[in-house]
Amino acid sequence: MSGQKLLLFSVVLFTHFSSADHYEPEEILVMGAIDKRQVDVADTVVITADSASLLYKAPGANVNRNGALSGIPQYRGMYGDRISVDVNGAKMSSGGPNWMDPPLSYAPAAQLESLQVYRGIAPVSAGQETIGGAISATTWSGNFSSDDAVSSSGMIRTGGQSVDGGTLFNAAVAVANKHHRIKMSGLTETADNAEFSSGNIVPTKYDRQRYDLGYGFTQGGHTLQLDLGRSETGDTGTPALPMDIQYIDTDLYSARYDFQGDDWLFDAKLYGSEIDHGMSNYALRQPPPMASMWRRNLASGDNLGFSVSSDFSDKNGVWTLGVDGHKESHNSDIHNPNSAQFFVVNFNNAQRQIAGLFGERKQQLGKHWLAELGLRYNRVEMNANDVDGTPAMMPPGAALRDDFNNADREKNDNNIDWVAKLYYSADRSTSYYIGAARKTRSASYQERYLWLPLEATGGLADGRTYTGNIDLDPEVSYELEMGVDIVQGKFTFSPRVFYRDVDDYIQGTESTNMSAIMFVAMMNAMNGTNKAAPLEFNNVDARFYGFDLDWAYRLNHRWSIDGVINYVRGERDDINDNLYRIAPLNAVTSLNYQSTSWGASLESILYDSQDQVSETNSEQKTDGYSLWNARGYWQFTEKFTLGFGVDNLADKKYRDHLGGYNRVRGNKDIAPGERLPGYGRNLFARLDYRW
Repeated sequence: MSGQKLLLFSVVLFTHFSSADHYEPEEILVMGAIDKRQVDVADTVVITADSASLLYKAPGANVNRNGALSGIPQYRGMYGDRISVDVNGAKMSSGGPNWMDPPLSYAPAAQLESLQVYRGIAPVSAGQETIGGAISATTWSGNFSSDDAVSSSGMIRTGGQSVDGGTLFNAAVAVANKHHRIKMSGLTETADNAEFSSGNIVPTKYDRQRYDLGYGFTQGGHTLQLDLGRSETGDTGTPALPMDIQYIDTDLYSARYDFQGDDWLFDAKLYGSEIDHGMSNYALRQPPPMASMWRRNLASGDNLGFSVSSDFSDKNGVWTLGVDGHKESHNSDIHNPNSAQFFVVNFNNAQRQIAGLFGERKQQLGKHWLAELGLRYNRVEMNANDVDGTPAMMPPGAALRDDFNNADREKNDNNIDWVAKLYYSADRSTSYYIGAARKTRSASYQERYLWLPLEATGGLADGRTYTGNIDLDPEVSYELEMGVDIVQGKFTFSPRVFYRDVDDYIQGTESTNMSAIMFVAMMNAMNGTNKAAPLEFNNVDARFYGFDLDWAYRLNHRWSIDGVINYVRGERDDINDNLYRIAPLNAVTSLNYQSTSWGASLESILYDSQDQVSETNSEQKTDGYSLWNARGYWQFTEKFTLGFGVDNLADKKYRDHLGGYNRVRGNKDIAPGERLPGYGRNLFARLDYRW
């Protein structure tokens, strides 16, 4: 479908998402005029296992799909750790080098209470590194009661879907009075390989369990919350990556204290996680033909962080002051189960630590104006221990190892972010907005410390091997954003246009390291492969620009139509090339009907073709496509709600540009290197019981 047709169709059917999914229009948080906008996309009748898959409902957002549980958020063309993600107030870092467990995977969709996407430029208080945006996920925890009597509340959710035989069961209960609350929850979800119109996508099966226990206490404005969690992921496919998940066992813990005074709020959090992760290229997919090419990667990741902030209100606005810190450490060891002698110390105690200090002011400027100013300083410290491996027994590998081990691997960055926003409320129906920001991000541990040409790249999934660059400079983005919010009776319209200029953007470029080039050539000769020459992470210049908008129109008290349109371009500034894995022009439209106890919606999803692709990353072009989904719900008692629907009604074969390439041999339905197809027709149903 051409871009012109897509735009025309979208303008006719302006959409957001289904009120038949129990959805309200996007909330505009108000302080005098307009304070900040967050788009909440959690409440839906679907039974998706991956919370990231809900992001297509938010203007500007999308998802890079590497597997059933491995969706990586994208916002206005940026993705991965360029987007700050917190789960219940805790920052999460993936346990594996290829982001098989991205941060949102620790907030299962079945347990979500809210999934908030900061619209446009994120405030400095939203996270430490928000160069690409910020997302906040909150899972259900129950409420304190209003008196001393003990009462319970909870939710039981069960469901299934046809496309992969997926099943879901989640139970959560809170027992509380006005001072104490105990919350317990458990989740299990499994699925087989998914189908599409021409066969099966192997492997896309998944298996995950989650258990949580929490205690809360509140009295006189003071609230203390303690939480423990355990996430266990079993055999789970990631066909866009060179390996699949065998297990991810994660322990999570957090403590939070809040105090609410008359005109000030104090918040303190301490959190951590310990992740053990195993993956292989032979257990869930056809093994490599040569026993010497079998691989198993055992990885671990530890997170520890804190934040302390306080809000002070006065007659003209709010001050927010805070400090925060986050430390992560990573290990990754590669083995061959057929050869005890083979090993690669991929990452050895790779550490990344951030300490941040920020201040923010929201200031009322007369009756119609509101300003937001923010300033943040981050100190980023990184280091890693020596590496080794049997590939270093050969000259190219030995040179790479020795160069890495002899280098000064301790690197420190001092980064400054600032945000300036101005809102003007012309009248009760129209508000204007302009924002500017300087945002920064230091290199990830993969980008800095990957010593051997491998695909351990934080989920890039381009099929290329990379080496890191210890001397990378921080990315520095200068962004300008403008928009308007119009509410005219039954009609709402909220467009945004944006431009980002990024100095020292971290991107893979053709390697000039002869040892890395010779190593890949030698591996090709030994294994009969034809991998392309390696890339090296380097600093380049880049720019992002585009627009996103959401709008809605209520036809009457039962019928409505609403939607989202997104467009972003990502380009290199130093050479004539496009950036990798950028979503094409797309739109979501929904026609909704809602009565007292039931509702339904018909949803259209349109994606334009994407021919603005990265030559550097050998990226393939994709055709445009359109899909139709139908959803509904029936609340047949006060406590029971049945959700149901059909995704991809026409069982259309299509390829999502962000879906990655098939890395699995032996699948008669999808050739290796072919872009993975989207899922076929999917019938689903979900039953909720709430009390």
